[in-house]
Amino acid sequence: MSGKTSLLESLLFATGSLTKKGSVREGNTVGDFSPESRARQMSLDADVATLNYLDEEWSFIDCPGSVEFLQEMTGALMVADAAVVVVEPDPNRAMMAAPILRFLDEHSIPHMIFVNKMDSAQAAKYLGATVEALQHWTASPLVLRQFPLIEGECLKGYVDLSFERAFLYREHQESERIEVPEGAKEELQHSRQEMLEKICSLDDDLMAMLLEDRLPGMEEVFKVMRQGFQEAKLVPCLFGSADKDGGVRRILKLLRHEAPEGAVTAQRNGVPSDASPLAQVWKTVHAPHVGKQSYVRVWKGEIADGSSLAGVRVSGINKLFGQKQEKLTKAVQGEIVALGRLEPIHTSDGLSSQPTPLAMAWPAPPQAVIPISLKATKAGEEVKLSSALAKLVEEDQSYRLEQNAETQERILWGQGEIHLKNAVARLKSKFNVEVAAEKPLVPYRETIKKGCEVQGRHKRQTGGHGQFGDVHFRIKPLTRGEGIHFTEEIVGGVVPRNYIPAVEEGVRDYCRQGPLGFPVVDLSVCLFFGSYHDVDSSDMAFKTAARIGMTEGLTKCSPTLLEPILKIQISVPSEHTSKAQRLVTGHRGGQILGFDAKEGWPGWDVVDAYLPQNEMNEIIIEIRSQTMGVGFFTWAFDHLQELEGRDADKIVEARRKVLDEA
Repeated sequence: MSGKTSLLESLLFATGSLTKKGSVREGNTVGDFSPESRARQMSLDADVATLNYLDEEWSFIDCPGSVEFLQEMTGALMVADAAVVVVEPDPNRAMMAAPILRFLDEHSIPHMIFVNKMDSAQAAKYLGATVEALQHWTASPLVLRQFPLIEGECLKGYVDLSFERAFLYREHQESERIEVPEGAKEELQHSRQEMLEKICSLDDDLMAMLLEDRLPGMEEVFKVMRQGFQEAKLVPCLFGSADKDGGVRRILKLLRHEAPEGAVTAQRNGVPSDASPLAQVWKTVHAPHVGKQSYVRVWKGEIADGSSLAGVRVSGINKLFGQKQEKLTKAVQGEIVALGRLEPIHTSDGLSSQPTPLAMAWPAPPQAVIPISLKATKAGEEVKLSSALAKLVEEDQSYRLEQNAETQERILWGQGEIHLKNAVARLKSKFNVEVAAEKPLVPYRETIKKGCEVQGRHKRQTGGHGQFGDVHFRIKPLTRGEGIHFTEEIVGGVVPRNYIPAVEEGVRDYCRQGPLGFPVVDLSVCLFFGSYHDVDSSDMAFKTAARIGMTEGLTKCSPTLLEPILKIQISVPSEHTSKAQRLVTGHRGGQILGFDAKEGWPGWDVVDAYLPQNEMNEIIIEIRSQTMGVGFFTWAFDHLQELEGRDADKIVEARRKVLDEA
């Protein structure tokens, strides 16, 4: 745990917005207010706290850190002026920040690093190594702006390298400025020189001064640092303790003086210049007793309650402070607010005076990698469940909902085990729907390994007109992917032409569920002979005869089970490549195809492999477990592969039980 929510509490306390700090353990923080977040003691949502500090409006967004909830984080980052990445002083855990650092680099979002939990000399010892380890995962230069002042076993304060000033921490109070201790002056000069060498490539004048052994002044250094931060060309690194409020006010000072204005952020995001007012939805929430709320960043102009945006009337404007909301009459440029009841509006939409939403640039959600099958536990709540799931997916676009027509399952795909468990918990707490969650059925298929000739004869006399149909089939296997081919070689009218479509319908109808209980694929059926009755033959009689022939024929053709094989691409830090390969080969049917460096991801590899779909759920859990939560994979169906032996027998037996109970 890096302490993001604790840092938010400390920032709110430092700004005077809180008179008393809450704690994650006690479940009384401004952020992480949902029942699920408090139960797990981890951030699952992007929670907003808007306040006034030094006569300026500030909005902080506390985001999840887990890769499973990346969608919540990316939405907030797209509208933020700057980001604070919170880490621990542990170089071995630096890899956990890799996905967020990658995203920030890719989208040129200004950001800083705050090394939290720097409460002791032991923690301070790992500061430099932690920053060095983080540098491995980002292309942007990390610039340490402070060095620690140590006394005994305690971290007493810091020296600011930009302004060459020293400060002592005062627990839960503003730091006290002091003279730079004599014993720290040599380290100050050495550390400041290292900092200048890192940033000099951003400014020719600064580079010239360093080459001429001239020391730049504070204002010259600050100018370069400020511009580099705003343009996301360097990443300032600070440290402190959120629990004790050490170094927290330095974050506020850096953001106040160095973070870009909202207009710069709008330009970075390609916000249209010809629309005013203009706001963008970055998060959608369905709140109990409130209804749908669209969290927006106002890019231009102002929005009044009751006005029309994208053809929809705004019904309520609220300023957010955790779970507390304050009604406003209007929202102005730069603000983050919640707009009520914009039913047809979705996350990422641009809202202006035009009658329809504006399409605006937005990151695509990551591919979902793990499914569960959901059923309402109470009778008659299936419609209620459908409505709740639609709202859940609207809130978090990294979920994917699938209605499987073949298995009649409602399947929810997510980003990981916790992501899906959170969905189940939310369905109950937020939408009052209890569900049973199970592993979905795998879409197995079956085919035949040899051919045969077979007769299907249906004859029934019931008084009056009877039923008569007689067909002879030649059945043969086809190669994978060819599907079902039906042909006929009828001569002499032994089967009248008008009955042949009914014969084909009977064949295809039977293939929906073959002798093993699964849909049949990749075979040819040729109708080459038969007979009929002038009075008793009918479409239904020939369709029934066809099903009889297929039932007898496929049993003779050595039916075999086919399982779906996925092609997966596992992305992991290079040091975990061999682990990823062992994970694949450790699963039944897993096959390594090769690996290579991941393009555009320094220090990462991608492993290509085949994996049976039945093994999919377990492998994402194992990848995350062995890579501190940062590994991921993408997948696509590749082919069907024969499965025989005990594994196939178990699957067929389980299928028969399901069909018998249906």
